[in-house]
Amino acid sequence: MLVDSKLKIWQQLISNITKEELVWMNGYLNGMVQATINDTVATKSINKITILYGTETGNAKKLASEFASQAKKKSIHAKVVSMDQYRLTDLSKEEYLLCIVSTHGEGEPPIAAKQFYDYIHTYQHSLNHLKYSVLALGDTSYPLFCKTGEEVDEQLNKLGASRIVPLQKCDVVYETEANAWFTAVCLQLNANANSIIDIEIKIEPIKKIGKQIFTGSVLTHININDKGSNRATFHIEIATDEVHYQCGDSIGIVPENPDEIVNAIIATVGVDPSTTVLFKNETYTIFDVLKYKINIIHLTERLVKLYAENTQQQIPAARMNLLDVLKQYPVKDVAQFLQIVIQLNAISPRLYTIASSPAAHPSEIHVLALKEKYTINNVEQFGLCSNYLSQMAVGTTFQFFVQANKRFRLPPPDKDMIMIGPGTGIAAFRSFLAERDATGATGKNWLFFGEQHFASDFLYQTEIQNWVETGVLTKVNVAFSHDQAERIYVQHKMMQHAAEMYNWLQAGAYFYICGKKEPMGIEVEKTLLSIIEQQGNSTNLQAKAYVENLEEQGRYEKDVY
Repeated sequence: MLVDSKLKIWQQLISNITKEELVWMNGYLNGMVQATINDTVATKSINKITILYGTETGNAKKLASEFASQAKKKSIHAKVVSMDQYRLTDLSKEEYLLCIVSTHGEGEPPIAAKQFYDYIHTYQHSLNHLKYSVLALGDTSYPLFCKTGEEVDEQLNKLGASRIVPLQKCDVVYETEANAWFTAVCLQLNANANSIIDIEIKIEPIKKIGKQIFTGSVLTHININDKGSNRATFHIEIATDEVHYQCGDSIGIVPENPDEIVNAIIATVGVDPSTTVLFKNETYTIFDVLKYKINIIHLTERLVKLYAENTQQQIPAARMNLLDVLKQYPVKDVAQFLQIVIQLNAISPRLYTIASSPAAHPSEIHVLALKEKYTINNVEQFGLCSNYLSQMAVGTTFQFFVQANKRFRLPPPDKDMIMIGPGTGIAAFRSFLAERDATGATGKNWLFFGEQHFASDFLYQTEIQNWVETGVLTKVNVAFSHDQAERIYVQHKMMQHAAEMYNWLQAGAYFYICGKKEPMGIEVEKTLLSIIEQQGNSTNLQAKAYVENLEEQGRYEKDVY
């Protein structure tokens, strides 16, 4: 009903109107009424969501695409965007946002997620209009499990955004939890929708996302450190058919636990090795679980705490192996031991950057593995996978997969490249140089390599010298840190050639780092910034912008671990 003032205006308007005009007005008003109804429905129903993914290995992207496909089948438009491609200014306009993000290294965001991660942590405005949920992918064998997902969830909430459903954290086998999370999100969105339009979402189980498993046999197994070295670095050549990879990719290997430790655990507990247990919904003998399925070498502090709770003992928080824990803090009986075992972490794959070239080494994959050593309670211990690889005999067959690394690729054949690869970081650049040699690439190549001693630790020395003699390597600089009183590393060699390095970058060269993230990767990046700042007469901020521009162009790539 109109108020009196509006009613008088209405009556004056129609007092002298013709029949045709009245019909037109009737249609016009009906259209306005219908538009108002449609607007009301649209604002109260959920028909658009944005799914952001930040991935290192591709799992987050696969999940985002699968979930978007399911949503679209139910008339919900789902926009899928990688976090490094997302227009950050759109965040203030979003209403429904789903974030699927993995955790890289020691609790850091993947490279593809860093831009978004940094943006929300410096964002100054309220996001109280935003409804969101986060799916975090991770690996419980690392102490900072799903750290990036936790921090994205916490920061969005701090900015005033409302959770659709709570954060869901997933381990390496993530399909069930991820599917349950998306089901919960959709049910919650459906509950918030207006009843005029029924958005009933029945989630179909997503396909298990797995990797293709290959079988190879060991052709060559050599410790390429010379006598007198305190290191053992193994060059392993593997014969395999129908395996496709690119330079920069990695080989994924699931190691086995040493027989002597498995048998010692069985003897300590007094369990029959043929006893069967249910692990990850499959039945195995306890011997097979200890040998092939769980990580008995490295129990994280979280798992030591879990052991203490199960056995009701006081155990100091520390990383230990299962055998030592059992000897110092025995279980009550076999049943208690079996209950603890099935709660331990599965053995995670270890990734090694491939050291061979598809063009130069057909039907083969080469691996370079340093046997890792460390001390716990004054006892020397070895890394699980590096120890496993170090003991492989020629003729041994084993399974592996190939992990693509789209963010660590060769430049175009005519482009120059600078490679910083101390230690086992040389593996990637052996692959790069062998490929460029075999394919006749014309770009210039400059290698920086570093290790402890020239006489015993110059990995692939003969091949590097041959590449210099044949012109494949334009320039080589080496740093052997322990051959003089003061420590000299690759970053010091970079500074000695700062002007030439800057000239190469200015001329369009690509810059690569491969090897240990700490301290090498961090120190090399600091040195690169210093070179750009000094040689380019730039401020620190300008140097950082220069490096960011290199990254955007794909001319600055890292494979650090």
